Amino acid sequence: MGNSYAGQLKSAQFEEALHNSIEASLRCSSVVPRPIFSQLYLDPDQHPFSSADVKPKVEDLDKDLVHRYTQNGSLDFSNNLTVNEMEDDEDDEEMSDSNSPPIPYSQKPAPEGSCTTDGFCQAGKDLRLVSLCMEQIDIPAGFLLVGAKSPNLPEHILVCAVDKRFLPDDHGKNALLGFSGNCIGCGERGFRYFTEFSNHINLKLTTQPKKQKHLKYYLVRSSQGVLSKGPLICWKECRSRQSSATCHSMKPNSSVSSTVTPENGTTNGYKSGFIQTDAANGNSSHGGKSIASSSTPARPGNYSLSPRSSYASRDQATMFISGPPKKRHRGWYPGSPVPQPGLVVPVPTVRPLSRSESLLSAPVPQTPLTGILQPRPIPAGETVIVPENLLTNSGVRPVILIGYGTLPYFYGNVGDIVVSPLLVNCYKIPQLENKDLEHLGLSGSQLLSVENMILLTIQYLVRLGPDQIPLREEFEQIMLKAMQEFTLRERALQMGAQCTPVSPGQLPWLARLIASVSQDLVHVIVTQNSLAEGISETLRTLSEMRHYQRLPDYVVAICASKIRGNEFCVVVLGQHQSRALAESMLTTSEFLKEISYELITGKVSFLASHFKTTSLGDDLDKLLDKMQQRRGESVVTPFNGDLHECVSAQEAAAMIPTQNLDLDNETFQIYQPQLTVARKLLSQVCAIADSGSQSLDLGHFSKVDFIIIVPRSEVLVQQTLQRIRQSGVLVDLGLEENGTAYQRAEKYVVRLDNEIQTKFEVFMRRVKQNPYTLFVLVHDNSHVELTSVISGSLSHGEPSHGLADRVINCREVLEAFNLLVLQVSSFPYTLQTQQSRISSSNEVHWIQLDNMEDMSCEEKLYFGLNEYSKSLQWGITSPLLRCDETFEKMVNTLLERYPRLHSMVVRCYLLIQQYSEALMALTTMASLRDHSTPETLSIMDDLISSPGKTRSGRGHMLIIRVPSVQLAMLAKERLQEVRDKLGLQYRFEIILGNPASELSVATHFVERLKTWRGNEPEEWIPRTYQDLEGLPCIVILTGKDPLGETFPRSLKYCDLRLIDSSYLTRTALEQEVGLACCYVSKEVIRGPAVALDLSGKEQERATTSENDADELLIDLERPQSNSSAVTGTSGSIMENGVSSSSTADKSQKLSLTPSFQSPANSVGLDEGVSAGTGGAGETLKHECDSLGPQMASSTTSKPSSSSSSGPQALSWPGQPPQGCRGLHAALPPIVILSKAAYSLLGSQRGGKPPASSSLLPHADVAWVSSLRPLLHKDMSSEEQSLYYRQWTSARQHHADFSNQPDPASGARACHPRRLLLTGPPQVGKTGSYLQFLRILFRMLIRLLEVDVYDEGEINTDHSESSGVSQSEGEPWPDIESFSKMPFDVSVHDPKYSLMSLVYTEKLAGVKQEAIKDSKDEEPRKRGTVSMMLTKYAAYNTFHHCEQCHQYMDCTSASQMSDSTLHAFTFSSSMLGEEVQLYFIIPKSKESYFVFSKQGKHLESMRLPLVSDKNLNAVKSPIFTPSSGRHEHGLLNLFHAMEGISHLHLLVVKEYEMPLYRKYWPNHIMLVLPGMFNNAGVGAARFLIKELSYHNLELERNRLEELGVKRQCVWPFIVVMDDSCVLWNVHSVQDQTSQPMEAGVSSKNVSLKSVLQHIEATPKIIHYAILGIQKWSSKLTSQSLKAPFSRCHVHDFILLNIDLTQNVQYDFNRYFCEDVDFNLRTNSSGLLICRFNNFSLMKKHVQVGGQRDFIIKPKIMVSESLAPILPLQYVCAPDSEHTLLAAPAQFLLEKFLQHASYKLFPKAIHNFKSPVLAIDCYLNIGPEVAICYISSRPHSSNVNCEGVFFSGLLLYLCDSFVGADLLKKFKFLKGATLCVICQDRSSLRQTIVRLELEDEWQFRLRDEFQTANSSDDKPLYFLTGRHV
Repeated sequence: MGNSYAGQLKSAQFEEALHNSIEASLRCSSVVPRPIFSQLYLDPDQHPFSSADVKPKVEDLDKDLVHRYTQNGSLDFSNNLTVNEMEDDEDDEEMSDSNSPPIPYSQKPAPEGSCTTDGFCQAGKDLRLVSLCMEQIDIPAGFLLVGAKSPNLPEHILVCAVDKRFLPDDHGKNALLGFSGNCIGCGERGFRYFTEFSNHINLKLTTQPKKQKHLKYYLVRSSQGVLSKGPLICWKECRSRQSSATCHSMKPNSSVSSTVTPENGTTNGYKSGFIQTDAANGNSSHGGKSIASSSTPARPGNYSLSPRSSYASRDQATMFISGPPKKRHRGWYPGSPVPQPGLVVPVPTVRPLSRSESLLSAPVPQTPLTGILQPRPIPAGETVIVPENLLTNSGVRPVILIGYGTLPYFYGNVGDIVVSPLLVNCYKIPQLENKDLEHLGLSGSQLLSVENMILLTIQYLVRLGPDQIPLREEFEQIMLKAMQEFTLRERALQMGAQCTPVSPGQLPWLARLIASVSQDLVHVIVTQNSLAEGISETLRTLSEMRHYQRLPDYVVAICASKIRGNEFCVVVLGQHQSRALAESMLTTSEFLKEISYELITGKVSFLASHFKTTSLGDDLDKLLDKMQQRRGESVVTPFNGDLHECVSAQEAAAMIPTQNLDLDNETFQIYQPQLTVARKLLSQVCAIADSGSQSLDLGHFSKVDFIIIVPRSEVLVQQTLQRIRQSGVLVDLGLEENGTAYQRAEKYVVRLDNEIQTKFEVFMRRVKQNPYTLFVLVHDNSHVELTSVISGSLSHGEPSHGLADRVINCREVLEAFNLLVLQVSSFPYTLQTQQSRISSSNEVHWIQLDNMEDMSCEEKLYFGLNEYSKSLQWGITSPLLRCDETFEKMVNTLLERYPRLHSMVVRCYLLIQQYSEALMALTTMASLRDHSTPETLSIMDDLISSPGKTRSGRGHMLIIRVPSVQLAMLAKERLQEVRDKLGLQYRFEIILGNPASELSVATHFVERLKTWRGNEPEEWIPRTYQDLEGLPCIVILTGKDPLGETFPRSLKYCDLRLIDSSYLTRTALEQEVGLACCYVSKEVIRGPAVALDLSGKEQERATTSENDADELLIDLERPQSNSSAVTGTSGSIMENGVSSSSTADKSQKLSLTPSFQSPANSVGLDEGVSAGTGGAGETLKHECDSLGPQMASSTTSKPSSSSSSGPQALSWPGQPPQGCRGLHAALPPIVILSKAAYSLLGSQRGGKPPASSSLLPHADVAWVSSLRPLLHKDMSSEEQSLYYRQWTSARQHHADFSNQPDPASGARACHPRRLLLTGPPQVGKTGSYLQFLRILFRMLIRLLEVDVYDEGEINTDHSESSGVSQSEGEPWPDIESFSKMPFDVSVHDPKYSLMSLVYTEKLAGVKQEAIKDSKDEEPRKRGTVSMMLTKYAAYNTFHHCEQCHQYMDCTSASQMSDSTLHAFTFSSSMLGEEVQLYFIIPKSKESYFVFSKQGKHLESMRLPLVSDKNLNAVKSPIFTPSSGRHEHGLLNLFHAMEGISHLHLLVVKEYEMPLYRKYWPNHIMLVLPGMFNNAGVGAARFLIKELSYHNLELERNRLEELGVKRQCVWPFIVVMDDSCVLWNVHSVQDQTSQPMEAGVSSKNVSLKSVLQHIEATPKIIHYAILGIQKWSSKLTSQSLKAPFSRCHVHDFILLNIDLTQNVQYDFNRYFCEDVDFNLRTNSSGLLICRFNNFSLMKKHVQVGGQRDFIIKPKIMVSESLAPILPLQYVCAPDSEHTLLAAPAQFLLEKFLQHASYKLFPKAIHNFKSPVLAIDCYLNIGPEVAICYISSRPHSSNVNCEGVFFSGLLLYLCDSFVGADLLKKFKFLKGATLCVICQDRSSLRQTIVRLELEDEWQFRLRDEFQTANSSDDKPLYFLTGRHV
């Protein structure tokens, strides 16, 4: 036959058997392979049951199916299943031709220690396509990736690599026999047999492994690189399958079991898969019995304690499909063929249920949970046959809690039992790390024995008592405690006698002993052979029991087997307990489907008919009709009247209430806590930006945009829109215009429904198109529906499944660098797992509410879950949390009567009846009073009587929470019908709060709301619950989860009696009570007993007569004006409507002024942000110097058009609102709970937190280990987050499940730009994140702004214009006329305002007014103004953009080393020695230099020629000296130079070089010699000039050889400060028509254009220095009159190094080095020109520069020294004075600035008689004028004939200063002298040389030195007086 399958045998079964036979014989180790025909036709002998029993004939099934479906409204499947789907789903059971059972297959056991988990290979590596779809898989040439199907994991495909020669071609032919494959999990290669390979990848087959059968699909990569399922592998000739669809649809549903989740060997599910159902495929069977025999086994599998085999319980996905089956969703049709009982089969062997059973009836164990794969007969002792009609007879559906050991198989009526793995993980002790064990106080050796576990379990059950149900978490803590006790005991005994453990023999009587105290609630059954005996016995007694006999609640079955040791399980028989346990196994979605199924199929009809009569036995409908007739046309008066007053319907509709004055239209406000949290968010964003991970670059963005994603709730969307509109955030962010913002708000809120895809794509397009906008995606209530997209295939038609995951975790969102994701949640636990995508450092928690009591300005305090819990201890008559005991008793009675219905259905029907009867009792039938629970009666009484008490007609809101939509609709219809027939339709409204639809309120109630609110437009309708403020109404709130909607202040009652034991997770429970959380007045929390003692006992109130009821309830009544509990909002924390607090009033008034400030806005951003990491604070401090007071609020707050968005103001004593009959403070709503919820939420004794906090945090997560510490009550939310991140992990359907840690490093992949904001429900989170958006925008704007100095020029004198004026509008100075202008020696730069004036003849005429003393040591605050950065600005390191990133950054880390270090040596005559400088030159900049031929030695820096004309370059090299500003110096000139090439050198000190290199790797550095590390800026300028001159000579020599004349080489350099930020050009606009002063227009230009303009000056080489003026907002046309000035220039100069060759900077100087240099240059007769039409803006940089010297003593004596005053900077030589650690020159200059009173007393304010300073200018204080005289021959000096000097200052004078020169000058009598020299000897020599002793008198004590130690070379000076 070869490879061709073209033979004539059509039977696939035969072909396959033949093929198997050949293959088996080829590799058979035994001698004779089994003959093929016996394989095909002989039955194996080991069937204990006849095959007919197991498998009815296919024809019979067919008939039966056809019969059944035609009966039930013909469902034709054939149209719905395409051939393709059938092929896809074919499970190859190949039943078409033969009726024989599948061939049993004995698989070799897995090798010891290997992994046997489905979906993983034996090496433990994941093979599932789901996990590998994104991986890059390397496969050898000639191999293909194919998908194998494992029968145990029907919804998963396992990835394998197979040699393609062994696979068929497209026609199903030419596949080589045999197999060759590799495991892509562990990389093992060369599997030559498919059997061996299938063992390795854990297929766990029950039939012979065959590649044709198990290799199903080719795997292909999609365009996005995702590996996915491709076409089927065509094993046979591709003939279309003609088999009938019906036959296919009958296959057992193998897709129900969901994958195993290995978590430390355990899965911690509650709801581990035991719910098997045949899905609602319309097949409700007739007669309630299924065709398949009742002997089908169902086996829950082994639970052993070995860590390996315990990958056990599975998360179950219950199938529930309506309509025909779809791919992967086939139910089990009745009568489906059932595999043989003799095998442990992978398909769950449960009796297919008839459809009269509910979902609940089906919880039956899943597949065998550990791999026992050997087929073996089942001994009779290990089977349990469930008796028929067990549930019907006993009224109980027993729950079997798996304990320890192997559970038996169940046969028969398995629908009537439930197997629950609730406690199974408690008995499996997980393997923990040693450190975890120590943390828990355990030692590794001491684990509990089975006997101990059994005893503990019994004790626990006894302790539970009749009301509670077992809780896994509770029991885990008990086990932990027991293990800790054992460890302690073991440590105490140490090596002494071992404590004797419980022996198996003692176990039975000990167990019975413990159970004996339980008053017969716990029984113990001990058997010898197997657990099956005990369970059978229990079930038998149960089915035979009569109803009146008392059942035990729990039976503990123990099997004391000699062979296997002790095993046990618990059978729960208690009515209440078994039902609660069974119901708690369903997820919320599942039980809601179960309820709707019960309603649709009419199973509730018995219950409904029970409630058709009243409690007194009358027919309810007839009774109501009678009452309606009696009332006639009239209705009860709507308000302001008794319930007995009637009016006509028209009159009722027309009644108008009084407008309520206390309901102002509130302004939206942000309160202090919200502000604080917004700032915390901002500082966290800054921390991300500063983290160095390059994930967020704030300097990049100039705008903020956002989108808010909310769950599917219409009201929530409207509520969020309202908050956005009120807050004005759209206008503040500049996103919308003021007029259109109202309509446009809608595009910023998107709800998670089917339309989100398109809206979200639009948003992501905006994100991509606007790279300079920072987008914030806010995912509000992000804990709701956080399921993964991949698990969507398991979702049972749930519309919102995986939507959030698809949006939040899609690749575009993760990769967009300009998108922040902010997830907001009150119950963030599902986001805090081991797989969380949010880093724990990126969580921002609401501020601890306890601290809020300290905030005296807060009127309102938050009243949340903890406060409700604590309020139970207040000891008041009407507690805020209540449990309605009477109601619970009624429920229990009904539940016993209707065991097949879900308890919520029963509760709901009862609740409807309660409310209906209460309404009737209060209006017409007082006899019904005794039949309503007092709780219900008082609520209804309050609800319907309160509108009658005032003219305004306001009342309370009652919420009834009904999670099932169908039940809620039923409740609404019933209650509405009762209300209308009683004539109360104008008294109160009944509203269905369905998240899927908008609110619908009757028109007359809408009119009433409009009247109360005043000034609403005609078409206004209520859209949010808050809009219903004051409306008396019942809101029936439905939907799976409450979604964060805010309720009005008038909410008074919250009825949660339907929230029962199905809500056993922390999130589910707490979010229900979260509905009632709100803000209340301090009084409530401070004096609860006073505030809340609402007199009037419940019982009395219930039984008093009608009139009394009104009276009694007055006390309970709250003031009408604020008639409700305060319900906080997410939007704003309070409203200050009528509060009398001063703060509030103030903020209220403020809020209407244009610059609206919030109460807490005095805090500038500095305080706000530096809360983050130090780095964050720093950056921000420098980049956003002050946000100013306007930070905290919106631009102008508009009176909102919406309802109250905040809790309400209190009525304080002394200020009663209108219509108020009591002065109670506004209270939180009263919450009525079911008993189960009450016991979990009520506070525990001993200050423990409520039990709810220890529950599983969310249904989508699982505990990692059953051994874990307890959450304790003082844990902050941060600590809780860390706890959950350590101890919970995401389940498989959770969106974070795919975010598994990296196996190599164990690191989690957290998304860097994702934040989580958490805070309790209704605390104000929405307002907080809207405020965050606002301050984020402000901060970005601040990052784009810069503070520049703005100070007018000093010492100006416009009265006299310069001697020679040039005509205006000339671009360049004319050298002829310019050289005739006099030099203006006065300094005009405002930074020198505190400096000695330079003497001129004009100064002598100035009146001697005393310039005000500046004795203060503090540097004065210089005037700055904020400017927007333009495209021509210079930037610091915080700026990044696409254009300049190459200019800034190295392309890679390796490039750091790509810059080379070059030494450059020259001799300096001034220093008298050789100077060695270092250049650090990046590779990219080497072209600017000349190197020697060998390329190693740096020869010179290239210079251009004077004649060069290149528009794309500037000629002058730019030198920037910088110190202490490696981050903040404006050294990025890319934009300022418009990107053209330019030579820029940073001049840095040696010790700072590494820092500058790190931040500016692409800049050329010039490193000063180490001796200058402490020098001032003078040294840097001196060396720049010396180096440049030396380089000019070198270049002249080099170019001369090339024939260029020496004078043609460009002699200018630019020396520029590191704080120059912007350059401007100014022009004067003439306004001739008016005599007014002409205006000045200025525009920002680039540095390039300024330099090119100046460089183009004609005859430029004749100027020594060129510069521009300093910008100031006060620049007037007057100051621009002369386009050029001959005066001082600073900060930014073009220096001609050729002309100034002989004028040097003083390299010792720290201050005024430029003034000194300018004066010397000018006295040498050189030209200094200032271009007045350009100006320079200097940034106010707060770090670095000159401020860095802190003067400290050289030897610190104590830390806390008083600051050293400047006069202590000098001392007498050789004295005991404290020596200082600072350079001598620095001390000297600082001393001189402050010592003018001491040194030159005659010169103070005496500008006529200045101090004569020769060859130097030193600042000796602003009170003194200095006359600068140059000693050089031929120098030009100021005319000082006739001037009497008041002092003489000689500073390091050289040989040009001689005695003759000094004799020319005249001095006042008493003038003083100061001679400064390098050392004492030169001081004496100078005095002798200058013959000073002739005219000056010296005393010994007048000699001083700077206060340095002699190592630091102090300077010496001598003072004397003129005689």
